[in-house]
Amino acid sequence: MKKSLMALGSILMLGSVASAQKVAFEEYTLENGLHVILHQDKSAPVVITSVMYHVGAKDENPERTGFAHFFEHLLFEGTKNIGRGEWFKIVSGNGGTNNANTSDDRTYYYEIFPSNSLELGLWMESERLMHPVINQIGVNTQNEVVKEEKRLRVDNQPYGNLITAVKQNMFKKHPYRWAPIGSMEHLDAATLEEFQAFNKKFYVPNNAVLVVAGDIEYDKTIKWVKQYFGSIPKGKTDLTKQTFTEDPITQPLKATYEDPNIQIPMLVTAYRTPSMKTRDAKVLDMISSILSDGKSSRLYKKIVDQKKMALEIGAFNYSQEDYGVYFIYGLPMGDTSLDALTKEIDEEVTKLQTELISEKDFQKLQNKFENQYVNSNSSVEGIAENLATYYMLYGDINLINTEIEIYRSITREEIRDVAKKYLNPNQRLILDYVPAKDKAQN
Repeated sequence: MKKSLMALGSILMLGSVASAQKVAFEEYTLENGLHVILHQDKSAPVVITSVMYHVGAKDENPERTGFAHFFEHLLFEGTKNIGRGEWFKIVSGNGGTNNANTSDDRTYYYEIFPSNSLELGLWMESERLMHPVINQIGVNTQNEVVKEEKRLRVDNQPYGNLITAVKQNMFKKHPYRWAPIGSMEHLDAATLEEFQAFNKKFYVPNNAVLVVAGDIEYDKTIKWVKQYFGSIPKGKTDLTKQTFTEDPITQPLKATYEDPNIQIPMLVTAYRTPSMKTRDAKVLDMISSILSDGKSSRLYKKIVDQKKMALEIGAFNYSQEDYGVYFIYGLPMGDTSLDALTKEIDEEVTKLQTELISEKDFQKLQNKFENQYVNSNSSVEGIAENLATYYMLYGDINLINTEIEIYRSITREEIRDVAKKYLNPNQRLILDYVPAKDKAQN
């Protein structure tokens, strides 16, 4: 009884925290097309200035892959009014930090400053947008930086090419078939004029959202935003996104990838799934949690803990703007074959497709997603990126407050039906991710 009361208390507390976490914001659009989102949070004397551009790996020329990620680095090189190599010095010298990241769908830059440096942060992001210096020195420098990153994080990292190997077998028409890191040969072959044209096309106000969050005053922030961003010209290129439609997978795909950095093979089954904007994508998130979130999850408990057939097991929905990929992977233990591991995994997926999860497990699942929701908006940095993402990729900023209601409304029957709809053997890629032959022989 005491445990039941404690559990009930936890649920009620979670609910109250979740409702208290409602994120207030203001939004408007400048004449040049730049969308602006402001969020005030005076709990700490900190501000975030961030810009998300609707450009990622999928917007690249197939013969020039890696451009969007390259620009993640290149646009720190300097501007008309910020000397080469000075960007990071200015930020750290004013007590701030900054970073950027790139995906298939967007590129995101941000600075975190003490609140008395808000104007500085806005000026710096306006400089990146209006006055970037893109010259051969910067291109050559960042080319070496990107090559080193690829060597460190991909080529020499165990299982570092996993997602790349899956995507190139999963997508035949869509640009998701290559990874954001791209091809070093393509970057080497690119001319300075090609980099400048890419910047002119995509890094423009009408392809961006500016988020300012934290300890701000709305009137002063609006004034500075207009002062620093209002005069930047609107991009002239048509930025209508091209649509790529993949043929359905109706027969199993089989592929092998050899990795010289590993000794243990990895089994990967991958299924093409719908856009992150769909309800089904959210149901698949829940299915991932049932299968592999924590030691009590179905795959871990059965295959790792009880049968000791795998060192590691996992399932996750790799959601993106146009399509997703649902991954299930495992590292076999001892003499366990990849086929035997596949059989055990498939049995658990089949159970999800044919049996409703218990009410107890369903309540546990809902509690997990309530907790994730609270955590995702627990910092001003998280809120800033969420606001940008919901505007840019989902087309609905208020999802930052309402998305949890979608998860709450998902039923046990939907979980069963969505598993049945997408996770079938004839709809998947089976990738044997194995040690390179010469490595295996050593």
